[in-house]
Amino acid sequence: MQACLVQTDPDFVYISVADTGCGITPEARALVFERLYQDPNAVDNHRKGLGLGLFIAKELVSLHGGRIWVASEAGNGSTFSFTLPLYSLAKLLLPVITTQDRLRDNLVLVKVALRPRSKPVRASWRETCQRCLEILQRCVYLDKDLVLPPMTTNGAEETFLVVASTALESAEIMMARIREQLGKVSDLNGTGELEVSASPVPLPKLGVESPRSLDEQVQEVAQTVTEMIRAVG
Repeated sequence: MQACLVQTDPDFVYISVADTGCGITPEARALVFERLYQDPNAVDNHRKGLGLGLFIAKELVSLHGGRIWVASEAGNGSTFSFTLPLYSLAKLLLPVITTQDRLRDNLVLVKVALRPRSKPVRASWRETCQRCLEILQRCVYLDKDLVLPPMTTNGAEETFLVVASTALESAEIMMARIREQLGKVSDLNGTGELEVSASPVPLPKLGVESPRSLDEQVQEVAQTVTEMIRAVG
């Protein structure tokens, strides 16, 4: 197995897995990612399977915005390769924390923590957390706020984070809206506790002698937010 970055495609990581098997014929290479396809000439054709493995792999890679392919010659093994987009907080933040080619005046990091009351955790707890995340995403302004990818902190506690383009005082309005909407989730009221808090995100100090581009400023904000997230964890 090998993973690498390619200069001509810097937004993706390339991952390859090679084997020393019997290889795949050109005819089969065009079909191996199809649903229910099974190569009739495979050496281990006596094994029972549904022909869904590579199809599911293709679907998962595609859902993440990547692509998958295979290079092979009959009798010389196969190399399966796929790409996945690299996570870049700066790229996610850029459209929501900037306006008119500059940073917005204020940013806060809103923390939404869900804690289960019972131990062991009920089987439906994860579904409750997913429901809360979907509601949280409707509580923000899409052009000014960003719900970060979910992170799990301690045990079954689920923590959601929002970078909001607002002052700390104004964030109280958003926080009240989140408490109200999540408070309507009956499963959460019965099985868990909710805590919503906010902290200001320090913005870069711009100096006349060492001006920085907007991209550099966004990168600095992303680094600051990353450090704040680590402190949360």
